[in-house]
Amino acid sequence: MEENVVVVINHEEQYSIWPAGREIPAGWREAGVEGGRSECLDHIARVWTDLRPISVRR
Repeated sequence: MEENVVVVINHEEQYSIWPAGREIPAGWREAGVEGGRSECLDHIARVWTDLRPISVRR
């Protein structure tokens, strides 16, 4: 059984996953998606198509 994780995003619009129920590190916030690791990584692959930080994209 997969551990539940949440998708998190930072101020540079970079994504990661974090264990559900644990305090999210400073500089990151929840992106509104929670589920199994593979489900969350699939979500990130769909939405994070430009891996450059937002400061570089501008």
